[in-house]
Amino acid sequence: MKNSLRLLFSIVFVVLSLASAGLINSASAATAADLDKDSQQALQILYKAHPLAETMSRTAKAVLVFPNIVKAGLVFGGSYGEGELLIGSKVDGYYNSVTGSWGLQAGAQSYAYAVFLMTDKALQYVRDTKGWEVGVGPTVVVVDQGVAKNLSSSSLQQDAYAFVFDQQGLMAGISIEGTKISLIKR
Repeated sequence: MKNSLRLLFSIVFVVLSLASAGLINSASAATAADLDKDSQQALQILYKAHPLAETMSRTAKAVLVFPNIVKAGLVFGGSYGEGELLIGSKVDGYYNSVTGSWGLQAGAQSYAYAVFLMTDKALQYVRDTKGWEVGVGPTVVVVDQGVAKNLSSSSLQQDAYAFVFDQQGLMAGISIEGTKISLIKR
């Protein structure tokens, strides 16, 4: 209950902050067609910056891509964005990503992220859960420059790999975060 109230407070704070800053419209796509186009563009940006991601896409069971996440915070914070689950080039469903955070933090930023689901187990988990909390369920490895140098197609052993890319804005601080990914109708 305490965590739910904290997350709710964070989300309300972020929505009010983003609405007052005029960013709320850029955080959510108006239609499925918009999400499809934005997701494809985001993946092209990712593949250009991280060729390993494009290699991983060939063996991944699915890719969960969020082309525009907007994040803001001042002690309490949060982020929101919408994306889609792609199996090959086919859209399997639309999802939102909501994060609540608390800690020493200030700022606002936008970014994109993609999660490459490498196993049938990870894909089934995302499909079956009504709200997937990152950190619960499949093991997700966040790929940064150091991790990417040590990965090859033969060393991919985890359920899922996440790339965060195309960051804009400034967010500074240390916080505790919880992210929930949920299926939405689009």
